[in-house]
Amino acid sequence: MLANKKGSLLGAIMAVSIGILVIHVNFVIFQGLYDAIIRDLSGYRFGDVLVTNREDVITEKSDVFLVNWFERIPYVEAAAPRMSSSASINVTKSGKIVQDFQVPVVGVDPFQDTKVSTVHETVNEGQYVFSRNSIVVGSIVARDLGGVNVGDNLQLKIVNRHGEDTIKRFIVTGIASSPGGQGFDSDVVIHIDTLRDMLDRNKETGQILVKLNDPTKADEVKDLFLRSFPNDDFKAETIEESAEQTLSGFRSGIAMINMIGYFGMMSSAFAVVTIQIMLVSSKTREVGIMRAIGAKRKDILVIFLFQGMIIGMVGAGVGTAFGLSYTFYAKETKMSFQGSLPLQVSYDWSKITQTAIMAFGLAVIASIYPAFKATKLQPVEAMRSV
Repeated sequence: MLANKKGSLLGAIMAVSIGILVIHVNFVIFQGLYDAIIRDLSGYRFGDVLVTNREDVITEKSDVFLVNWFERIPYVEAAAPRMSSSASINVTKSGKIVQDFQVPVVGVDPFQDTKVSTVHETVNEGQYVFSRNSIVVGSIVARDLGGVNVGDNLQLKIVNRHGEDTIKRFIVTGIASSPGGQGFDSDVVIHIDTLRDMLDRNKETGQILVKLNDPTKADEVKDLFLRSFPNDDFKAETIEESAEQTLSGFRSGIAMINMIGYFGMMSSAFAVVTIQIMLVSSKTREVGIMRAIGAKRKDILVIFLFQGMIIGMVGAGVGTAFGLSYTFYAKETKMSFQGSLPLQVSYDWSKITQTAIMAFGLAVIASIYPAFKATKLQPVEAMRSV
């Protein structure tokens, strides 16, 4: 009988622990994936703050002026200009011309861009853009063009601001590929001055990427910039604002997954109720003896509620330990799934504490009905039922 009681208590504790572990696993995977997407979108495409013109390209201030202005701010690590367009590309492979159309083209400053973005780190063959006739090709574009390699010659045709075709040949200096396809796998990267010449947009800039040494100051830096240039048609956005279209749907998915996790914890509460009822039934004789020697109903109630508190505390402790161990493992191994982008894992101590307290509270609440049922046992009936 004692072994059965210990087994029941252990089962209740494990039910609480597993409920907590499920929530931790959900958080590590889905929140880690969300943070990884923000990390890569910030690192590849938007920076921590993105400055554009509301109407077209930036012409009010030069890119040199804006970069220098930002880099005077203590929170700013670096800033860099970019230009964007699209092009038709053709390459000769095995004596045949292979073409690809409407390929996104990104113009970068090779020196400044490496300080702001991590695109150069995705070049796994060759090297990043270093001259005005070099081009880095995304892995998907390279595949669509029949397997472009470093050293091949490409021809880009871009329609300039006057509607005229501009054609220029480039040497492939690098192939870029990023986990999860968040980088420039579907783009090509060239020197920003070359793209300006092809578009006939001398000294104009499409956007300014700003990298902060403290990303939490993004709103402060954005507001300072907009206040400093109230008469210019600038638009400044944080990563959450500039990538809103990409992130909004993912946030809804995280909320749904978290809800499923909390329903799992509710299921563990039902398990605690069932096990506590079993324990009450197994302790009918003890309850009868206590009532016979003068124990009051509130005394019986306190005993079983205290038992629920023990289950909640131990279960919350064990479940939190399991969850933290899994989080530590995922963080240290930079967990990814079948080549997807590595998770950006962090310890959210407020959520960890909230989950543990919720599990403890549910265990106590789940013990109320069994405890109340125990108080209804009459001494004579309890002794007679043994």
